[in-house]
Amino acid sequence: MKRPGPDHPITITQNGKRVRVTFAGRVIADTAHALTLAEASYKPVFYIPRNDADMSVLRATEHHTHCPYKGDASYFSIVADGRTAENAVWSYEQPFPAMAQIKDYLAFYPDRVDKIGEG
Repeated sequence: MKRPGPDHPITITQNGKRVRVTFAGRVIADTAHALTLAEASYKPVFYIPRNDADMSVLRATEHHTHCPYKGDASYFSIVADGRTAENAVWSYEQPFPAMAQIKDYLAFYPDRVDKIGEG
């Protein structure tokens, strides 16, 4: 487990804007409570509370990855209206203590959904 620091900064902030994710012509997630995670030189990522996502279209997969800063990520595919986006969503079920804020949140790959809109 590594801790964020000057060599690899990670910040988590309350977004403050409405964030909406669409796929197959329908809203998959819609929230005013998103977090924005900015990690080192990576593009910022929206983390959306599970309560604000349509969990009925998400299917847990066997895919997992490990981040030395955040922990082990679980993945979901989106299945809606005859379309499937494999491993399009990830979640840290038990994030490391420094990243505890993202527990029970979901993140979406922008290139696997139709749109992630903010504002």
